[in-house]
Amino acid sequence: MSDTPADPNTDTPPSVGLASAFGRLIALLASPDMRKWRPRMVLALVLTIAAKGFAVAAPVFFGEGVNAITERTADVAVWSFIAAFLIYAGARFMSVGAPQLRDAMFAPVSQDVQRLIAVRAFGHVQRLSLNFHQTKRTGALNRIIDRGARAVDFLLRFLVFNIGPTVFELLLAAGVMGVAYGWEFPVIAVVTVAAYALATFSVTEWRVKLRRVMNEADNEANARAVDALINFETVKAFAAEARETDRYDGALRRYADAAARSQSSLALLNGLQALVMNAGLLAMALVAGLKAWNGTLQAGDVAAVTLILMNIYQPLNILGWAYREIKQATVDLERVFQTLALKPDVADAADAMDAAIPHGAIRFEDVRFAHEGRERSVDGVSFDIPAGSFVGVCGPSGAGKSTLLKLLFRFYDPSGGRIEIDGQDLRHVRQDSLRANLGLVPQDVVLFNDTLRANILYSAPHADDAAVMEAADRARLGDFIRKLPNGLDTQVGERGLKLSGGEKQRVGVARAILKDPKILVLDEATSALDSETEREVQAALKEAAKGRTTVAVAHRLSTIAGADTILVLEDGHIAETGTHDELIARGGLYATMWKRQAEAGEVSASRMPQDRRPLNTRAES
Repeated sequence: MSDTPADPNTDTPPSVGLASAFGRLIALLASPDMRKWRPRMVLALVLTIAAKGFAVAAPVFFGEGVNAITERTADVAVWSFIAAFLIYAGARFMSVGAPQLRDAMFAPVSQDVQRLIAVRAFGHVQRLSLNFHQTKRTGALNRIIDRGARAVDFLLRFLVFNIGPTVFELLLAAGVMGVAYGWEFPVIAVVTVAAYALATFSVTEWRVKLRRVMNEADNEANARAVDALINFETVKAFAAEARETDRYDGALRRYADAAARSQSSLALLNGLQALVMNAGLLAMALVAGLKAWNGTLQAGDVAAVTLILMNIYQPLNILGWAYREIKQATVDLERVFQTLALKPDVADAADAMDAAIPHGAIRFEDVRFAHEGRERSVDGVSFDIPAGSFVGVCGPSGAGKSTLLKLLFRFYDPSGGRIEIDGQDLRHVRQDSLRANLGLVPQDVVLFNDTLRANILYSAPHADDAAVMEAADRARLGDFIRKLPNGLDTQVGERGLKLSGGEKQRVGVARAILKDPKILVLDEATSALDSETEREVQAALKEAAKGRTTVAVAHRLSTIAGADTILVLEDGHIAETGTHDELIARGGLYATMWKRQAEAGEVSASRMPQDRRPLNTRAES
């Protein structure tokens, strides 16, 4: 199953049965991660069964006490009805107290299994390919993981500890009544409960459809809210506050309409349940009363069978709600497992080895790749980048520049050809070990809502403050940090919004320097900056590029004018290669682009001088 994002982005419920959900639940509880909780699981099951036994026994002793009072013969002492009532009270307390003890003991188990499923889903999503993350809806996906974790707890509490034990109690009560009072009573009990369940399930099926509409509207409202809040700058820039509010209001209106219909249907459900429940109690009381009138039963037996049926009804009061929630919980749990079943488009081979990159020489050999919906993105691209060289990549929009970098990071695998680093085919190395040797400074450095220290340390979590400040100094960021009241402990805000564009870029450069990769990749690292800030960041990038292979994709050609060699892409293939001076002299695509940027004042004489190294390309220029 490919990591297509269709499943986690839709609220269309998967086809799933209760047995399937129960099987997944049992598999979770039986997993090695839950081994330490198994004694508690067994004890919880014992307490549940014992509680139902006490619940059935309590009315029997109550009836015996009433019988003792009504007989009042010389052979019946006063202590007999007192003892019967004491046992009744004790049994009734145990029928309520045992589940409370069970819940207290089982709470850590429930929380741990919720944590387990949430962490599994979160970790799996993190490992899915770039294609999934580019098209997912973050708000909807987060809801799927959250609901799936809560579904585990709900299924445990109601399916395992409520509905299942209630069925057991019904069978036990039917046996006791049949043996002690007559066959009519278990028949009445079973028929009444069956009618109660049938009425409940029929109405609840209708209500589930309303709940589905509610969930769809809830997901849509949540997704829209997250999108709008994350991208609030864009919203404000286009004066779209009212439009986003209206869209959010529309989703909430759909939710409110479905919720109102659901509330009305609840009244119908409660009425039907009350009708069936009271009809069953009436039948039980009449049959028991007739038997007592004829001398077959005693007065206490009438009370006993009535109490037994009422005890069975008590957990059934929430059957409609529980059935609907259990059904929804099975859907929520199945969605999590659907997400867990997604396979990454780019996966490590079974025999993949850790990447060994001592030098950083890069080789593209007849590489071909096309994004979904495009005829081609790169087509037959071949070139060699010697270790330690600085290579620039440029070209018109859509020429395939960023695609080359994604292929280098193995966010995608090429459909044809091969990519090697130091002679190793990237398909045969582990992705994490490959990326551990690559450093990236993107056009828009995205920071976490944390401290400067945490954001710089993201590339090397175990580095100390001295190493962090050394990297910051080399990135031309050290003086800025020292002037801050909280220094490295300064909070950068959501996505680093408290920092300027140049400051964020230098944090990205500091990350790369601290990581100390063999290969540095610059993806439009200065294109969004003004000229003065660009010069500062270029100085930091020059420092970061020392002693390592550097590949820079640039729109602003001044960034790569000092490169050892420049690759000019057009329509997915290499159109030209050479140094800046050679390409200008050739008068081709690069020269045209340079002239346009010079006329627009976008290029300057700034350079990133490196030792000139030859670049071997194996494509027609």
